[in-house]
Amino acid sequence: MLALFAKADLEEGTSLGLEVRNLYLFAVKKDDQIYLYWNRCPHLGTPLEWEENRFLDADGALIQCSTHGALFEIENGNCLVGPCRGKYLEKIPFILDNDMVMIDDSSIRFPTSP
Repeated sequence: MLALFAKADLEEGTSLGLEVRNLYLFAVKKDDQIYLYWNRCPHLGTPLEWEENRFLDADGALIQCSTHGALFEIENGNCLVGPCRGKYLEKIPFILDNDMVMIDDSSIRFPTSP
């Protein structure tokens, strides 16, 4: 298992970009829950963030793609608006162990194609 970050290091209503083995992912904290996704839009496979660690829209209510402005639900990655409407961000399974966000790095693989 690989520790990514401490739950307390991600503030409520914010996002955090991460790199594992040259693969990029991001986390969002909403209502004290952590959501972990590949940093890859299902439309063209482009990175999502506007600036470092900025994956959310201005209200912090949705994940927003910097390329075409697609909007995704934080809780499930469903695209609500944009060219990938109806598609989903790819979730990454994780566990919380002593308030550390941990992933099974032996199963890390490149996310599926858009």
